[in-house]
Amino acid sequence: MKRNHLNPVTEAEGLTLHLVRHAPTLPNAQRRYPRPHEDAPLTDAGAALARRLDLPRSARAFTSPLGRARQTARLAGFPGALPHPALAEASFGVMAGHTWAELEAAHGDAPHAWIEALADPASPHGPPGGDTGQGFHARVQGWLDTLPAGEVVAFTHAGPLLAALRLTVNLAAVAAPPGTVATLRREAGHWWLTALRPPA
Repeated sequence: MKRNHLNPVTEAEGLTLHLVRHAPTLPNAQRRYPRPHEDAPLTDAGAALARRLDLPRSARAFTSPLGRARQTARLAGFPGALPHPALAEASFGVMAGHTWAELEAAHGDAPHAWIEALADPASPHGPPGGDTGQGFHARVQGWLDTLPAGEVVAFTHAGPLLAALRLTVNLAAVAAPPGTVATLRREAGHWWLTALRPPA
């Protein structure tokens, strides 16, 4: 998916970025927002999925500091992936630890507004006690701005992966279950989405 017209540049000047949502955990299966200090390991099926990930081994690798992303990186063949705080999941505040059904039962329509705000790079709002849309997207944008030319693999979570897609190619909504790989290309400051691979 091309976002902007580009003048031709050499391959060496570009960046290919593979964003990987970590493989499945038990909270994923329960469809529950993670608690602030919860760091559930991959399920057996999640570990098997991580081993099947087909990613360029020569790429520079980064990972969320959280264990489920680091475990995915290690099993995918990137034991030396560098932790980066920008790749950590968003803070969900009062939503943490709950399923969507529980949140609607307790708060009515409010959770819809909270998540919409968190997904808006310009919003000063978000879940009570959690990240704002502005703050969360600024964190991800700051990391994107530091990436060098070449090939990069980043093991992260649904939130940062979706935020990066909004910020680079203006993709507002996409299904990205655990194990999804989104591949982006940047040349001369402009971005394309070149592949969106669901978990195998």
